[in-house]
Amino acid sequence: MSRTDKPSPEAFLRAAAQEGRGRLKVFLGAAPGVGKTWEMLTEGRQRREAGVDVVVGVVETHGRRETEALVDGHEIVPRRQIHHQGHSLSEMDVDAILARRPQLVLVDELAHTNAGQEGESGNRHPKRYQDVEELLDAGIDVYSTLNIQHVESLNDVVASFTRVRVRETVPDSILEQAEIEVVDIPPDELIERLRDGKVYIPHEATRALAHFFSKSNLTALRELALRRAAQAVDAQMLEHLGAQALAGNFAVGERIVVAVNELPHAAGLVRAGKRLADALKAPWTAVHVETRRDAAFSDTERQRLADTLALASRLGASTASIPAAGVVEGLSDFALEARATQIVIGKSTRSWWFEMRHGSVVDRLVRTIGDVAVHVLPGDARTNDTGSKHADQARPSAQLAAGPSRWGKLSDYLWSLGAVLAMTAIGRLLLEAIDLGNIALLFLVPVMFAAATFSLRAGLFAGISASLAYNYVFLPPTGSLTVSNPENVVSILVLLGVAVVTSQFAARVRAQADIASSSARQNAALAGFSRQLTLAATREELMPAICAEIGRLLDVRTVLLLPSTDGPTLAAAVPPEDRLEQIERAAAQWAMENAQPAGRGSTTLTASDWLFHPLRTTRGVLGVLGLARMDARDPLRSDQTPLLMSLLDQASIAFDRMALEEENIASRQIAERDRLRAALLSSVSHDLRTPLTTIISAAQQLRNDPSATIAPELAETVEAEAQRLNRFVANLLDMARVEAGALPMKVEPTDLFDAVAGAAHDTRTALHGHEVQLDIPADVPLVRVDPVLLHHCLINLLENAGRYADPGSPIVIRCQREAQSLALSVMDHGPGIPAGQEDRIFETFTRLEGSDRVRHGTGLGLAIVKGFAQAMGLSVQAATNEEPRGACFTIHIPQALILAETKVA
Repeated sequence: MSRTDKPSPEAFLRAAAQEGRGRLKVFLGAAPGVGKTWEMLTEGRQRREAGVDVVVGVVETHGRRETEALVDGHEIVPRRQIHHQGHSLSEMDVDAILARRPQLVLVDELAHTNAGQEGESGNRHPKRYQDVEELLDAGIDVYSTLNIQHVESLNDVVASFTRVRVRETVPDSILEQAEIEVVDIPPDELIERLRDGKVYIPHEATRALAHFFSKSNLTALRELALRRAAQAVDAQMLEHLGAQALAGNFAVGERIVVAVNELPHAAGLVRAGKRLADALKAPWTAVHVETRRDAAFSDTERQRLADTLALASRLGASTASIPAAGVVEGLSDFALEARATQIVIGKSTRSWWFEMRHGSVVDRLVRTIGDVAVHVLPGDARTNDTGSKHADQARPSAQLAAGPSRWGKLSDYLWSLGAVLAMTAIGRLLLEAIDLGNIALLFLVPVMFAAATFSLRAGLFAGISASLAYNYVFLPPTGSLTVSNPENVVSILVLLGVAVVTSQFAARVRAQADIASSSARQNAALAGFSRQLTLAATREELMPAICAEIGRLLDVRTVLLLPSTDGPTLAAAVPPEDRLEQIERAAAQWAMENAQPAGRGSTTLTASDWLFHPLRTTRGVLGVLGLARMDARDPLRSDQTPLLMSLLDQASIAFDRMALEEENIASRQIAERDRLRAALLSSVSHDLRTPLTTIISAAQQLRNDPSATIAPELAETVEAEAQRLNRFVANLLDMARVEAGALPMKVEPTDLFDAVAGAAHDTRTALHGHEVQLDIPADVPLVRVDPVLLHHCLINLLENAGRYADPGSPIVIRCQREAQSLALSVMDHGPGIPAGQEDRIFETFTRLEGSDRVRHGTGLGLAIVKGFAQAMGLSVQAATNEEPRGACFTIHIPQALILAETKVA
């Protein structure tokens, strides 16, 4: 029974994990406006009319009347109100839905980021898809909507052609467990909907059509959505087939298998498979079937096979090496298990004598494989001959004796001959007790012994020797090879036939046992290696463990190097190694940068005594492992390459796991630090600002009370310093909001002239003695920003200018149009900014020591300006004007945030 006749244990485990969970259905679209929410609400209404308990968790109608009409009639779970940083926000109330416990809940915009901080007003999760997972765990079905650009694995792809990087993403694992319905309309129809104002309001629709919603972008997004949905459906179909043990390849999607071997043309098969997979946009696997022939491979053939599999892996294929009794059987079972639709195999140039004895692999495969297309590529006889010639020339003299690997050792034949002679002696002793026919049966014992213990050829040698001995010693006339009785000829032929058949079976069983034993040894080595890596609790324990175990298993010296700003840094070595030569470091650097092996035994920087392999993970190369031997030999034997690749994979996974654990610990520490900082700042805001307000009020009364005994100048000083301390506390709170990414945004059309005038009025005390000159055109356009955050930016820039400007000098606020933006500048007359410090000046708590700008201040104001500006989608830069000399801080407002060329009166 083939493996496909049995249900897949992995599929059963995944199905068991889904027991009791709700079902997730995702309405996937290429872009906003294709009708995902409409389709979700329509299907939700149909389910409700069919008697299903359906509620609306959250639906964003965006003011569309058609969508609002579909919401009517549904039970809507009230949203949870969040009061955050002075703003009232609303989010889906997971607890209310769990308490209501419907059969189905409709949740719009799966990739949405929840407002407010974690833990605030019952908000447990930062992302909406995490809320959905909690509902699914509770056994509630969920319908949700998603655009293809929000899928995590496609984020970079989408950004490459739209020039827009989406910040809100959903892990691919969400789609893998969901039922997907693609909501699709042609790009021209979507563009028409945009122009009609059915997706965005008119002025936003015009900007969207010029950028993200171009026809080329929409077409590419549409293809991505269809392909991603097809991949998810194909994976779910294969999992179902595995769980139900259904036969057949179900060729709705192409799946390609490339059969490789040790011959030189195998690399050409891999490249042909890659071209076929690219043309069909299909997954592909390169597989080698291990048979008893593998034991006779030379080192060159083993290395060639390893190189072929490595080439397939570099070209994007999955690779596998499976043991089997024969190539056809192994390849057929693998193709059935992988549900392959096409197989690529090479037709080797064999002699007629070889094919008569062994048959044609290609012909047998075509007859037995069933409904799988077989691509047969001819092998180049000249390549094979040349390759064999070069292989023989490349082998050391000790390996040129192919005889021992093909014919066995001389001792095998001597032991076989000895067994025949011993059985002859025993037969002579028993000649008087048993008849001649039974003595012939005794000679089967040395034949079976030789075939089972040594090899097929040794068994055949024992059979021929037994026939000759039986004829010479026992058949009359004895002492010669002449057979007088024709009946005895039959005995000799039977003895030879039994010897051949027994040798064939015994050799096949022994070869299979050898393959199984080799596979068991490798699995045991991998299991032990994995166990050692699991015991390591820190990276400092993990790295020596990797070096020690790989060195022990492969009998080599090992080093582990990690990337750093100064190049590869030696992190661990077994035995201890304190330094590497320049050529070794160059090879390690190349392996790290190119994610490919380098050094001795590879094709790059072969002068190095060490062979370096990268530790590759999904996050890139985390380090390189170096191997070397004490003598001048290559670090690896060809048969050790597959084991090393498996060890490197496990080491990379362990490294990745350790890095994730360290990041998790760091994240928890940051979260705890942020929690403590939030508590501290909350205490500061309540416990410090209250007495400050009292002090300021008292100072103002003393300054204005003519009967007070304190001098007005002293009261004014108290008030000024209290105001400065109050501003410092306010800056601390603002900086905490910037770093936490918790800035409440309320974007609205804003008049820059009014914003500048308001900021100048609020800073009149700080700018005392300085004339504020406004150079803002009367027709400056409105911009879409948060007026409160912009007000804070301008106040900090003006206070900074007042602090560093020369006494009595004017401060200029200028607004002018640039090619793709509006530039709003605050300029003072003063020492300016030291050369090379223009970017550093925006860092938190930065005060440029040793410059003329070191005066009283906290180093927070400009950092707050940068944080607020970036939150609104603006940019800010610093420069020094030469005539007159002074600092110039400019806020750039991009074209996308400019509403019109002129203000509306």
